[in-house]
Amino acid sequence: MANLFSGFSHSQASQSSASLASKLPPLPASPSLAQSIGMMGTADEALNAYQLPKPLPIWLNPAYARHIVKGNFMTLSARPKTVEEGEWVAHQVVEHYRNLWNFVRVIYEKEEDGKTLCNATTCPRMSAGANHSYTWLNSRFEPIELPAFEYITLMQRWISGKIDDTKMFPTEASGVSFSHNAQITTTALLNGPDEWVGKRSGFPHEFFGICQTIFLQMFRVYAHLYWAHFTEPFYHLNLEKQLNSCFSHFVLTATALDLLKPQELEPMQPLIDLWAANGTFPPESKAFAAANLKVGQRLLQLGGMA
Repeated sequence: MANLFSGFSHSQASQSSASLASKLPPLPASPSLAQSIGMMGTADEALNAYQLPKPLPIWLNPAYARHIVKGNFMTLSARPKTVEEGEWVAHQVVEHYRNLWNFVRVIYEKEEDGKTLCNATTCPRMSAGANHSYTWLNSRFEPIELPAFEYITLMQRWISGKIDDTKMFPTEASGVSFSHNAQITTTALLNGPDEWVGKRSGFPHEFFGICQTIFLQMFRVYAHLYWAHFTEPFYHLNLEKQLNSCFSHFVLTATALDLLKPQELEPMQPLIDLWAANGTFPPESKAFAAANLKVGQRLLQLGGMA
């Protein structure tokens, strides 16, 4: 049933921007797209609720959702017991940032006509399919639409600035960091308002929130790469398995460390469903829990692999 899948075609995207709401009370947590759709009847009804283009993007064909090697990426995401939580989060931020920008460099390579693959004409806005686009906050904290390459460049500068800031990512912890060990103490890792992730290693109070924002921004870049550039250049350069491997590792890490919420995965939810159904995400992982197995199994059927 290969004709059910196709490469990406650029489409118009609806605006989905963040706003400053620090003075407003928090909204109740909304269910993720997979949770909402999981309440539906048949697998086809659940899949149709995603409002995916027809034919489906090629990266939702199980034949193109494979990885470089088989294995459990959770072993790369799980924090060693002797490593303090803040240090582990900081390590994951830096490593995944490096992985992602290896792929961004590919779409920034200039073609024979002197243009990059991702430019103001091909990608006039930062989008992830027809239903998701992202805006940037200008100096007046106003949301503005930017071409994808400009959005990604600004985001790269912002993330680099945070990682290079020794107050946010201290290169030398004040004292020796240690991890909570339940075998020798009953003191919780975070046991009050004066405790936070990374405090014991010298990370500031806002550190974990900044890391969540960094992961959210990196997720948006991955989503754009899949929706806009999976076929050209990654598939044509035989890099799709490398992209899949890094992104599945990214999702496992982000969910395991609570750096992304399930509802924030929405633009890539069908691929997450597929990876849960084909065994890429172990059943004990939070990524697996965020998936709709019904949709993933249907995608396997459509690809002739179930």
